[in-house]
Amino acid sequence: MRDSDNSKATMVDYAAFPPQRQCKIKQLLSEQGRVVCAELSRALNVSEHTIRRDLKELARAGACKRVYGGAVNMLAPAGNFNERLTEDDSVKADIARAAVGVLKPDTCVFIDAGTTNLAVARLIPDTMKLTVVCNSPLIAAELLRHPELEVILIGGKINRETGGAVSIDTLRQLETMYFDQCLLGGCAFDVHHGLTVFGYEEAEFKKTLLRRSNEIFVALTANKLSALARYRVCDSDDITTLFTDKGLSDASLNLLQQHKLNVIVAR
Repeated sequence: MRDSDNSKATMVDYAAFPPQRQCKIKQLLSEQGRVVCAELSRALNVSEHTIRRDLKELARAGACKRVYGGAVNMLAPAGNFNERLTEDDSVKADIARAAVGVLKPDTCVFIDAGTTNLAVARLIPDTMKLTVVCNSPLIAAELLRHPELEVILIGGKINRETGGAVSIDTLRQLETMYFDQCLLGGCAFDVHHGLTVFGYEEAEFKKTLLRRSNEIFVALTANKLSALARYRVCDSDDITTLFTDKGLSDASLNLLQQHKLNVIVAR
């Protein structure tokens, strides 16, 4: 059999096999983070009505979040903070090396809870003088290793998923402070829908940080981009710089740059 015949024999008729079609859509969501109805219609040779019905079923199953014109990847909760401490260590270290470069000496910085932000805390130069406020005991302990840092830990009930305090007591302490810079944590980011997290209290805590900070930096691994969690924190326009890793696809990077977001990809 000729190569062209082999190619035709292995092609999937996505119009005739809905499960295979939806599996393909899930694959594209995983790879690209978002899909567009019109593009899927052409690629899979089915109507846009059929694609919208597929996306509705996938959204009902929790595989995506429907948005205008298509859908974006819906992340599952990442689990316990301690379980994530050793995940993607080298990738987080690469991102942290890029992010620590924006910190300005002799300023007041808030470092939000999160495993990538913990990697940033580890890489602050010993000679840098800063006042650093945080809500994570692990980050505070790491910061105390740096001789020139003034460390302020704000407290309250510790959230096991994030490793930080975000309770009403924490908010009350936060409302007496202002920050030159803030390294904000997050669960997912999409250029159209901004930074999102899984916890309601966490989202409200981060919104307060936004209001009290001059510059907002977000450091996320590439698998958290072009995706959504449950609660919105801020728009992409609210972020000064987004740091991520080389796992970011060219298509996703182009989309971020088209929306004028300052992106630094760690190498």
